[in-house]
Amino acid sequence: MNDRRRTIALVDDDPRILESLGELLESSGYLVRAYPSAKTVINAGLCNVDCLITDIGMAEVDGFELHGLVKSVRPDLPVFLITGRHVMGDQQRALARGVSGFFHKPFDGPALLAAVDDALCPHGGSNAEFHCKS
Repeated sequence: MNDRRRTIALVDDDPRILESLGELLESSGYLVRAYPSAKTVINAGLCNVDCLITDIGMAEVDGFELHGLVKSVRPDLPVFLITGRHVMGDQQRALARGVSGFFHKPFDGPALLAAVDDALCPHGGSNAEFHCKS
């Protein structure tokens, strides 16, 4: 039996989100690697990462671009998008790209945790429900 804690890569350019979401995930037993930009997570690599949670609105490489880059090298890696912006079409764009979940800030922490838990379920199951809090 593998007792390795699941590792979540968390990417957001807002240090308050990195801290608060990191604490939420760690309190649920996950190991969190926090990154302030897409470039930093790309440079660090995605080895031994079980899930990626990324903000959409970041400079240089946004969350949609990061999702595309990640899926080209790790197609089975669950990717969740979070956003503080309310741009029409972001949710549909995310759904069309096959993200594991989409959450508007401020989001429901237990709903995000449930979606991540479902995506990492060792027994397969269906994809995590597509979440969105308006």
